[in-house]
Amino acid sequence: MSNAPAIPALKSVALLCFSSLFLACAKAPPPEDAPAEARAVEWTKHGGGDAEQRFSPLAQISPDNISQLGLAWAFDLGVSRGIEATPLVVDGVIYVTATWNKVSALDAKTGALRWQYDPKVDRSKAADLCCDAVNRGVAYADGKIITGTIDGRLLALDAKTGVKLWDTITVDQSQPYTITGAPRIVRDKVFIGNGGAEYGVRGYVSAYDINTGALLWRFYTVPGNPADGAESPAMAKAAETWKGEWWKFGGGGTVWDSMAYDPELDLLYIGVGNGSPWNQSIRSPGGGDNLYLSSIVALRPDTGEYVWHYQTTPGETWDYTATQHMILADVNIDGKARKVIMQAPKNGFFYVIDRVSGELLSAKNYVPINWATHVDLETGRPVEIPEARWGGKAPYMQLPGPFGGHNWHPMSFSPDSGLVYIPAMETPYVYAQDENFSFNSKGWNTGADSAMGSLPTDIAQFKAVKAAVKGRLLAWDPVKQQPAWQVEHNSPWNGGVLSTAGGLVFQGNADAKLVAYRADNGERLWDFFAQTGIVAPPISYELDGEQYIAVASGWGGTFALVYGGLFPAESDAGVGRLMVFKLGGKASLPAISDKVTARPAPPESTADAKTIARGKVLYDSNCVVCHGDHVISSGLIPDLRWSPLLATDAAIQAVVIDGLLSSRGMPSFNGVLTKSDAQALRSYIIHAAHEGLEAKLDIGK
Repeated sequence: MSNAPAIPALKSVALLCFSSLFLACAKAPPPEDAPAEARAVEWTKHGGGDAEQRFSPLAQISPDNISQLGLAWAFDLGVSRGIEATPLVVDGVIYVTATWNKVSALDAKTGALRWQYDPKVDRSKAADLCCDAVNRGVAYADGKIITGTIDGRLLALDAKTGVKLWDTITVDQSQPYTITGAPRIVRDKVFIGNGGAEYGVRGYVSAYDINTGALLWRFYTVPGNPADGAESPAMAKAAETWKGEWWKFGGGGTVWDSMAYDPELDLLYIGVGNGSPWNQSIRSPGGGDNLYLSSIVALRPDTGEYVWHYQTTPGETWDYTATQHMILADVNIDGKARKVIMQAPKNGFFYVIDRVSGELLSAKNYVPINWATHVDLETGRPVEIPEARWGGKAPYMQLPGPFGGHNWHPMSFSPDSGLVYIPAMETPYVYAQDENFSFNSKGWNTGADSAMGSLPTDIAQFKAVKAAVKGRLLAWDPVKQQPAWQVEHNSPWNGGVLSTAGGLVFQGNADAKLVAYRADNGERLWDFFAQTGIVAPPISYELDGEQYIAVASGWGGTFALVYGGLFPAESDAGVGRLMVFKLGGKASLPAISDKVTARPAPPESTADAKTIARGKVLYDSNCVVCHGDHVISSGLIPDLRWSPLLATDAAIQAVVIDGLLSSRGMPSFNGVLTKSDAQALRSYIIHAAHEGLEAKLDIGK
């Protein structure tokens, strides 16, 4: 492959708007005498356009005047946990979602509330969420706002009034399916996938009629029970790559986030997730590629017909999803213009694939990896390091771990610079087989020993692991397959990215700041303290000749919940907001409260070491994903060590077994845990409260 430069950027906004493939703007600039509400370049699709480039053609805000950027207005979303939404801006209105799927419509210029809609999600569904009660936004078309809900519904709302038009159930609600991703729309069809692979479901993507909510087609991503027959030739082909009785474990392969669309080729691209369980030696004993796990799949949007696929991780066994952000672009490779799809999935390789045929063009690791040496361009397959395939073997400390080299946080491609800006990270993890695994339809099913993911409490070991955990903003040249520049962050789990024709890159971070960098060299030019961490991606839009930058703040997500207490950043659990900036903005955020919550003394620790050890195993298998490693909370939800519910066994059982707090998002574990288990959990949590681990490890900001 040559080092030929990318195709020169199309500077004209009119040319950028010519094809919806590169549509970061909603409409071509109208005449100067057009009504004020029509003089707008807006953000009407999730990734800025069908190509999902997250590039804005707006250039009013530039390195020369970025110092004048200030807050125009902010809107309190009323929640603070896990705000991951990409706002949309349509006809002067900005639409944003918050925790538990509440939709707000605001005046995009002033922030005045137009309407709100609360879908009244059953908060006990938190039991089926691997990665926080999050939602990544809405879709818009034909005067309708479309949104998915955590409990598996797809809703259409009137964009002007917020009145519900239709409400469709997209999953079997008796199974642990969820929806956290944003829908996509092509013509008169709405596309949505789902989550739940860690719990034992079978993945699929569905198409619905935008006017009625009627199901039009469904494409399954992994095969079902062969005795039931294959739904399509694609499923018959996939079944040949599986072993054993995988359907009893669901199989996984959920389409929980990324999609893209090429209108010229009329192809819908979906990213497919991990296996269920993760551990292939349990899921598919004897191996096999296990199609279409960890794959990019091209479909016909009108029918769901399979066209081609590329599998990034054959025989997936590490939670290496390929649901990460996919970008379509035209680039010059070896002197030839190629229509490509680009992805930096969890497994640590950056893929450039011909989006017409699915042919692999190049793949290089964008973060350090130790599970494979390289990708063979002849076969398109990674060359694995044998020790990394951990099922039934010795534990293996691996890079990347299940958080990936890049997670859901969207990256951005600038046709001006030819660079892809990736929220990259290094998070090692020890994979080891759960020797006591048994499938539980109501519980967490990875087939991995959860205790191995717990950080060491030895001071020297803890410091070594902490030093190995990193986050960075990486500017990646997809043609040369090498970094152009990178900026190191204080911790991983930083926000999605926006690039602009003004030569800027915007990213929020775990240190509660929205930052602007030069797109060509990564120089830090400007920042704004948001009071709470930013994981959502920014957008840009123009109204009445002014360019705005908008981003939702609200620290959260799976890394923040599990390890946020052990890796404290500058983010506190604060108010989630939608913040909008413009040149000359003079608004400010309310002052941070200095209120300190009193910590009641925990009960005396009287349990024996065996009970405490058993409680830790139960905690790591069921509780850590929300309440934090070693019971050290991120602050996003109550710290169990200081809970008054520790007072008696009966109190803890009322919550854990009987579901006393299910309406507040604390699910019942009845059927998963016994009363004896709840007692052991209580003993371990009390022990952790007395252990004083934070002081021992010198954890602090």
